[in-house]
Amino acid sequence: MDAPDRLEPGEGIRWADGRLVCVDILTGRLLTPDDDGTAPLRTLARLDAPLGAVAPVAGRPGTWTAAAGTGICLLTPGTDPEWLAGPRAVRADRDAHERRLRRPARPLLGREHGLRRDTGRRLPVPDRPRRLVARVSDGITIPNGPAFDRNGTTGTTMYLADSARGLVRRYSVDPRDGDLGEGEEFARVTEGSPDGMTVDVEGALWTAVWGAGEVRRYLPDGTPATVLRLPVTQPAGVCPGGDDGHTLYVTTARVGLTVPGPLDGAVFRARVEVPGLPTAAYRSTAT
Repeated sequence: MDAPDRLEPGEGIRWADGRLVCVDILTGRLLTPDDDGTAPLRTLARLDAPLGAVAPVAGRPGTWTAAAGTGICLLTPGTDPEWLAGPRAVRADRDAHERRLRRPARPLLGREHGLRRDTGRRLPVPDRPRRLVARVSDGITIPNGPAFDRNGTTGTTMYLADSARGLVRRYSVDPRDGDLGEGEEFARVTEGSPDGMTVDVEGALWTAVWGAGEVRRYLPDGTPATVLRLPVTQPAGVCPGGDDGHTLYVTTARVGLTVPGPLDGAVFRARVEVPGLPTAAYRSTAT
């Protein structure tokens, strides 16, 4: 087991600049373990809004692009957030789609509507304030992931969980502008829900399975290959890390549990045979 903190929904886990970071969504905290990863989690930054996920910014160590509340910001500990897009900048109409910034290295964000089916969407991030954010996919209730193949956001394959339906879909990605092709079913989860995901160097997909207490590895053809069982109910996020990429970190959640167990909400780690891919950085024209 990794750091002894207990997170409500611990997600957005990344390994970058030689350290692990994750978010505690409801408290708006960006966290990291000190030293060797067994110390308590330390707060790097805290926002007055839910903090959904972060990605490192290329050329700016210690700065993260963050999905926070209904906006997108650059987050550097010790400074005020630099907002790239707020609620008014999130436009989901066709005109916004045609006008959006066409860059292949844009992160994608998910908007969840857990009580209403088919209203989630995936949104690419702009690289300048007031750039429009455009819808690239919809009809999803609770989107999770995404995870990309070896080439990251400029690659050819993206995996996306539709958690409420228990589905993982696979999409082709146009390397010129990041547009998605038609999605196809990659895997179906009948016990629990697919949540956070990552792809390893062999092209296999690891996904946390919320409600089942498992992390599963699927081969590129969708065949189940490995199951890691955890002493918790709600695994939420996964990422490879460590000096050699052979450590798989897993965040979990205690939110929604009537009687949380002693380890629900902890962060775990396990050694795996196949190393994972490095965390892709957000790149803008400014960097």
